[in-house]
Amino acid sequence: MKSETVTITDNSTGKTVECPILKGTYGAPVIDTAALYKELGMFTLDPGFTTTASCRSAITYLDGEHGILLHRGYPIEQLAEQSSFLEVSYLLLHGELPTADEFADYESQIKRYNNVHEHLMRFFNGYRYDAHPMSIMVGVTGAMASYYHETVDVKNPEHRMQTAHRLIAKMPNIGSKVYKHGVGEPFIYPDNSLGYIENLMNMMFAIPSEPYELHPQAVQALDKLMILHADHEQNASTSTVRLSGSSEANPFAAISAGISTLWGKAHGGANEAVLEMLEEIGDPKNVHKFVDRAKDKNDNYRLMGFGHRVYKNFDPRATIISKACHEVLDDMDPNSELRPLMEIAMELEKIALEDEYFIERKLYPNVDFYSGIILRALGIPTSMFTVFFAMARSAGWIANWLELMEDPDFRIGRPRQLYIGSEKRDYIPLDKRG
Repeated sequence: MKSETVTITDNSTGKTVECPILKGTYGAPVIDTAALYKELGMFTLDPGFTTTASCRSAITYLDGEHGILLHRGYPIEQLAEQSSFLEVSYLLLHGELPTADEFADYESQIKRYNNVHEHLMRFFNGYRYDAHPMSIMVGVTGAMASYYHETVDVKNPEHRMQTAHRLIAKMPNIGSKVYKHGVGEPFIYPDNSLGYIENLMNMMFAIPSEPYELHPQAVQALDKLMILHADHEQNASTSTVRLSGSSEANPFAAISAGISTLWGKAHGGANEAVLEMLEEIGDPKNVHKFVDRAKDKNDNYRLMGFGHRVYKNFDPRATIISKACHEVLDDMDPNSELRPLMEIAMELEKIALEDEYFIERKLYPNVDFYSGIILRALGIPTSMFTVFFAMARSAGWIANWLELMEDPDFRIGRPRQLYIGSEKRDYIPLDKRG
């Protein structure tokens, strides 16, 4: 059967090219424009790559119009409710949910790799006590490339999977040390009697001089939050990891590049901006004043944590995390100093779900709106929010890196451009320039 094509014509020359239309499991069909330059001498222009598919991927599917998010075919709602972050990371890496024996073996490997080289401690001491946590996260993750020369042959499948396991194992260790460095507390080593999330929280909040009690509600909320941030299709940071990886760069360097991209306020820093907004509003009675400012087209003020670049309906992750958020808040001390912020957030949520202005524009609360509130309720400082995002998203980054390395069409990324600079001109010596 003849495949579907689209004909593109250069009206100035009359030349045409037949471009195949490719269809995936779900989603919009894709026009393969590989022959466009060869046949017509043209490239495509797509600022922000909003209508360009940069790769074929079997990891995550996102339908922004209908609020659908699937990891390897499994709905995010089912994974968040029934799975764990560690199991989801296995799913992203291997393509299938593990059997009980496979998961036990995987968990054992993750625990075996969860320590970092002792020399790496020196990197933390090289940063100022008040350095931004993400700057340390970028540097230390990249520095891990120094320690595994013998197992980072990107053409070796065993090395690639070993690197993936190492990365997922070590990120909680690194992230917790970033936090400890900032607060001036001793580093806590991993405890292999604990689960993945419990270990992360213990390394974050325990101190050697007294026991630390893990709160089941907090562990459950953080586990769910990590699942919801594990992967999100070809976003800016994931695309950065793929582009870096396409040069056959060290995988730890590629992940470090992804962390750098995530640091941006428009990407991973959004939940931090939500908390800053809540603090600026200051009191529930001020909410309507700020909402009115957001509605005023002559005012540049924006409410953070509403709407999404991809989701044109609701963000399915927000629906899940909203429930967890309310559970955490209900479990808090009613006299907590955080309670006013939470009341502001709930009033904003109520308005957004009922006000025609928000409904018409589909400005529903997104995952960043709720994740910042949960992280703050768990006692995690605002500056650490994006570090937690990075720890979770590392699973998706390394899964995408693995997929890239196994792609038969693998080649170094080389985007094109539309040059709009000066025409060719001759150099004029300095003493002759007027």
